[in-house]
Amino acid sequence: MPPKATMKSVAAAVGVSMSTVSNAYNKPEQLSAALREQIFSAARELGYSGPDAAARTLRGRRAGAIGLLLTEELSYAFSDPFAVGLLAGLSEVAERTRTGLLLIPLPRFEPGADAEAIRESVETVRNAVVDGVAAYCVDANHPALEVISSRGLPFAHSDDDFPGRRVVIDEFAATHRVGAHLAELGHTEIAMVVDCGRATTTPCEITDTSVLYNNARQRVRGLRAGLGAHAELTVVSGGHNSMESGIAAAELVLDRRDPPTAIAAAGDVLALGVLEAMRRRGLVPGRDISVTGFDDIPAAASAGLTTVRQPIRTKGQLLGRMLLDPSYTEERVVLPTELVIRSSTGPAPSRPTGEE
Repeated sequence: MPPKATMKSVAAAVGVSMSTVSNAYNKPEQLSAALREQIFSAARELGYSGPDAAARTLRGRRAGAIGLLLTEELSYAFSDPFAVGLLAGLSEVAERTRTGLLLIPLPRFEPGADAEAIRESVETVRNAVVDGVAAYCVDANHPALEVISSRGLPFAHSDDDFPGRRVVIDEFAATHRVGAHLAELGHTEIAMVVDCGRATTTPCEITDTSVLYNNARQRVRGLRAGLGAHAELTVVSGGHNSMESGIAAAELVLDRRDPPTAIAAAGDVLALGVLEAMRRRGLVPGRDISVTGFDDIPAAASAGLTTVRQPIRTKGQLLGRMLLDPSYTEERVVLPTELVIRSSTGPAPSRPTGEE
């Protein structure tokens, strides 16, 4: 068996000192991009995965900051209620350890993506002076994640689509309860509004759910299973997770000759957009068309929205502990969810059997 690759063997292969190799991982700002890439290339060839992440304890940190990756515009972190709640929980843990927080937006990694934007995002992660990284809604095959691994940085995320330390919910079970609730109310024609993770000028039906984030795919699967085989489910999207997208997607199905009797949104922000589109048409939630959301953000209660409650702030706190608390050893945490029934859902209205 060949000897295990070490920092020393990487240094010898590149012809630099061990401290230079260490700086490539721990102080990237001190080296040129070309030299860092030469070191990382040699490390990959030798099978060296970087400094031992377990040795990076709270006392041994150098940067005093952690990073948060998100595949959205930077402003999204301060405007989306879910992102705000996640950040709040993460920040609470960071504050207790006097640790800073660096937000790193990434473009989606998908066919047709801007190659230069992807390259720049990878370089940003490579240069980030952080002691660990958390990820929220990042594509599982995004090359930025490989950089995190090659740097040996502690990593935690909120997606069961890829391995590593993570804090998740059972997405399938949560929307299965939503589907069962709508089925009990007699709904058989349902639309689901989802976030497709990209800007769009034209709302559309989603026939291939593989283009969605993993959490959205699981929510579609769960809803369909909960509704039962007799129900007809149409998946639509108006773009990013925003009220405007929810309005656009809702308009697509509300203005059809045979609109659905219920609309399930994959997030509360989208659901609020659905409610607004209904208000403009004089439709009453729970009477004319039932509406459900997901997350139970503060605005959901005042809107009377039936939704799935998940502990958003707790998710952020536990992600922070995974990165900053050496005594916290959980590798995968599944948080509970709860279906909260409010006035936006009701019995399916009867449909006319024929024209008069």
